[in-house]
Amino acid sequence: MKNILQYESKIWNTADLLRGSGIKESEWPSFMMPFFALAMIESRLIRMLDEMKKEYGEEALAEIDKEDFIDLIRDKGQGYNVYIFEHKKTLKDICANDKSFDIDFEAYLHGFDGETKDLLGVDATEGEKFLDIKGVVTKLKAKKVLLGYTKEWSEIDLKPFNNSEITTLEEHIKRKWADISAETAGEQYTPDDVIGLISEIIASKVQESDTLLKIYDCSCGGGNMLFGVEDRINQNVNRLTQTFGQDWNDALYALAKIESRFRADSKIEHGNTLTDDKFYNEEFDVVVANPPYGVSWKGYQKDIVNDKTERFKYLPSVSDGQLLFMQHLISKLDSVGMGVVIHNGSTLFSGDAGSSESNIRKWMLDTDIVEAIIQLPTDEFFNTGIYTYLWVLNKNKASERKDKLMLINASEKFKPLKKSKGSKRKEVDEQSRLEIVETLASFKDNEYARVFEKEHFYFNKQAIMLTNIDENGKSYEEQLENSKKAKKLTPIKIDNGERSFTEFVLTDYDTEQFESLKDYFEQDIKPFFASLDYKEQPLAIITSKAQYGFDLDKETLIKTENGHREELGCGKIVVKASLKKKSKSQPERIEITVELTPDYQKDYEIIPFYKEESENQQAIDAFMDKYITKPFERLENVVGVEVNFNKIFYKPEKLRPVSDILEDIQNLDNQLKTLEAELAL
Repeated sequence: MKNILQYESKIWNTADLLRGSGIKESEWPSFMMPFFALAMIESRLIRMLDEMKKEYGEEALAEIDKEDFIDLIRDKGQGYNVYIFEHKKTLKDICANDKSFDIDFEAYLHGFDGETKDLLGVDATEGEKFLDIKGVVTKLKAKKVLLGYTKEWSEIDLKPFNNSEITTLEEHIKRKWADISAETAGEQYTPDDVIGLISEIIASKVQESDTLLKIYDCSCGGGNMLFGVEDRINQNVNRLTQTFGQDWNDALYALAKIESRFRADSKIEHGNTLTDDKFYNEEFDVVVANPPYGVSWKGYQKDIVNDKTERFKYLPSVSDGQLLFMQHLISKLDSVGMGVVIHNGSTLFSGDAGSSESNIRKWMLDTDIVEAIIQLPTDEFFNTGIYTYLWVLNKNKASERKDKLMLINASEKFKPLKKSKGSKRKEVDEQSRLEIVETLASFKDNEYARVFEKEHFYFNKQAIMLTNIDENGKSYEEQLENSKKAKKLTPIKIDNGERSFTEFVLTDYDTEQFESLKDYFEQDIKPFFASLDYKEQPLAIITSKAQYGFDLDKETLIKTENGHREELGCGKIVVKASLKKKSKSQPERIEITVELTPDYQKDYEIIPFYKEESENQQAIDAFMDKYITKPFERLENVVGVEVNFNKIFYKPEKLRPVSDILEDIQNLDNQLKTLEAELAL
């Protein structure tokens, strides 16, 4: 397999012509993909023909009727090309005659079977162009480098290599494409070492059997992870495999589809998995995926909201669809299925208790489908330096793992790369992968892994309505009679020290300054009363009998009547202005009202969760008794779920001994004294 990588630099050298033609580096993948596909297809078709010659005998094959020969090849399901099978000519032969090249190359492309032509985009016009070789050829012709560019690719001979080896080369090439075209938000090419780790996790759980192992990737891109996992499982486990994948990126789908035709009964479909699941009636033994991070699903929100498949238990924030993919993948697992899904950190903790994100995590833990979460090192992917996480799903947990979840902090399990590849500066090396897989297999605590009861990640978010009190422990609530919520005042004057009102039904306004009473209300009255703050300014409400205000130092409402000052308890002065429409009995008007109310404040307390209901309630009660000193009323309690690696694996920085610090200070002091003495000379 190492030998095939000699072609990596040769393939990349084809870009020299593109560079010399003034084609931007960011556009190179779109020029290279269709020709790489040509090289892969031709090599495999020729190899297929060589294998048929061995199987039937070259002479016997030559005697077969042409139509029967064509049918024989088509039955293989790997494609067809008139030039290769009937004219015995390859891309290299066509490039040898520069005078007829344009005509021959056009005929060569049109000599493919219909599906291959569609995937290559030979006749692409509007709509789905997939690899759009027609558009690429047109541009290369305009640059007058089509023959030279095609010649470079014709020299790349992949015939001696098997599917797995070609897939390995493809992964390396697509990784470089990902480096230079990483502008698509959230899309991450999965590195070989991460694919290796995922494969080894899955292989460690797959039993040898004569039953078919069905592997599915709902966002398969060019198929590098899907096929990479299949190949590694085939190397380690005696089990027949079949791959299924779907992607909506035209070019990557086409590459995966072409690759799939040279694998046993592999099925790759094109389209948006979240709105058009091409495998809606299928279940799988294994699911793998690296869905986009932080990518909005607003463009197809209506379809998701109206989805009838019941796969989406909750809908996360429209700004990030990762947990939509997670729910979809879980719905595709058979009764004993397992999987590994790559996400960024937001799926661990985004969303408060009661949010869709928290509810999805709770649903996953409630159903006991999550076996482990593995934190990978930073700088692991090619176009992002963030932490990423492997969610290990398992619907067939061993009994001792039921209702448990393992966290593995593999952030230090890596080797630095000698040369960075984009943002990728680290790789999870083979030894680290083996350690991680062994840790998961043992399912026991060690220095970088912990096993928890799943409820460890649950928490109570208890809502309460506090009744604020003054320094004497009084609330204005005590002043109200017959369960009233407020006391209405009938003021004759409202004064905040800058402006005062003595009329409380306003019908007049300055016609030179305001066009209507509504304008007067919107531009003057409403903003003024909205700005009133009885705690920030000396607001006085004067009625015919008394004056009301607020003492900020004592946090109490004050009533002053006949020189007598009375503290009413903590409360609010609520002043409102509203525009009333004209009625039969009254004109259009602005009404100003004042109320005294208790000072209520909604608050939330985060309290540890206990799985036994009675114990959980006792914990809530004990928390309230210990920490809540004001009168309160309990409202709803919502159970949330979040996973915090930092909290669990945090290691405080070891402080230096005080004696060492004092010694350093003394040394610095001595140095200063020496310098001062030298300056004095």
